[in-house]
Amino acid sequence: MDDGFLAVIEGRYTQLYHQIRAPLTSGPVTGPIRVVPRTSVPASGTGFFVNIGFFAGLFLGEVLAIVIVVMQPGASEEQIEHVIKRLEEIGFGIHLSRGTERTVIGAIGGVTEKAALATSGLEAYPGVEKLVPIQKPFKLVSREFRKEPTVVKVGPVEIGGQEVVVIAGPCAVESRDQLLETAEVVSKGGGAILRGGAFKPRTSPYSFQGLEEEGLKILAEARERYGLPVVTEVVSPEQVSLVAEYADMLQVGARNMQNFYLLRAVGKTGKPVLLKRGMSATIQEWLMAAEYILSEGNFNVVMCERGIRTFETETRNTLDLNAVPVVKELTHLPVIVDPSHGTGRWGLVTPLARAAVAAGADGVAVEVHPRPEQAWSDGPQSLTPERFGRMMEEVAAVAEAVGRTCRRPSAVLGSKQ
Repeated sequence: MDDGFLAVIEGRYTQLYHQIRAPLTSGPVTGPIRVVPRTSVPASGTGFFVNIGFFAGLFLGEVLAIVIVVMQPGASEEQIEHVIKRLEEIGFGIHLSRGTERTVIGAIGGVTEKAALATSGLEAYPGVEKLVPIQKPFKLVSREFRKEPTVVKVGPVEIGGQEVVVIAGPCAVESRDQLLETAEVVSKGGGAILRGGAFKPRTSPYSFQGLEEEGLKILAEARERYGLPVVTEVVSPEQVSLVAEYADMLQVGARNMQNFYLLRAVGKTGKPVLLKRGMSATIQEWLMAAEYILSEGNFNVVMCERGIRTFETETRNTLDLNAVPVVKELTHLPVIVDPSHGTGRWGLVTPLARAAVAAGADGVAVEVHPRPEQAWSDGPQSLTPERFGRMMEEVAAVAEAVGRTCRRPSAVLGSKQ
């Protein structure tokens, strides 16, 4: 699905570039348009080099038109093919999505195609239930584009399904012994995915910056030993290929939420992406950041609410639990919550993890360290093994109360404290 859809999107951007660029030049556009890597610099000469990611941001809200054709339940293959053929005759690119109840046809075009559709009479075609133009600036992310929730697979783990998924681990990979000890705690405690930073973007240039590739190798070893998929942060486009070699899921941190080159780069990998909300980002800005990733053909995106900056000083950030039901209403993508960064205090992590699940979150991401008082970063917000075990029991109880499932600890963790 992703490769075909990406081809449709890129084809439309190329055509739209022709339509818009030509009137802005002193003469007609000459030579071929070539699609080049996002890091390339436009060259002079007869050809124009199109940065598809750039035009995603420019055109998705203005020129690119996406219309959803919802077919009736039980529409025949012949009726579906008839509609697709007509859309293609108009000039639309097609993305076909078969749901459990209905088939939905995504028609991707420009203003010319949208105008032609208005007089096509397509709504009267046999098997067509309705046409839904997507009006929001975020198109592919929108719940209008895909009604059914997206389930993102990270190794054997599914985020966005019936299970509430817990991602846990240290803020940073400090050593092999520390990471493997923590991974054992996460595994026995019921965690589904192991987190740990190998590259650490820090406020101070003098703070610990991570073990880099050595840290990635330790994470990969922990995965093999304990069977936990690994998520870790990538902080620049140049690191994406390296991190993707080791990690099952790529994290884009809050500080990089609007690093558009990075968003395009992780989108091109096809790997699952954990997209954290920027500390000063609105919900629409957050969703538009996700749109960059989806515009590369990668629909494996999980949204992570991790707190926003307000005038409150009692907590590290203000955890915006309003965002959970709001974002789930706006997008088909799964949403999880990080109460560790959202509060900065271990004593608030468990209550807000419970609240996140009650609000409808598809999972929580928490920091766990065998000895938080010795942690090289974020010790005050990290749970001890024993506290992590208690949190898992309480989160599982809330999940069951709202009709979902969550893993429970398989062993008693740590000492009482």
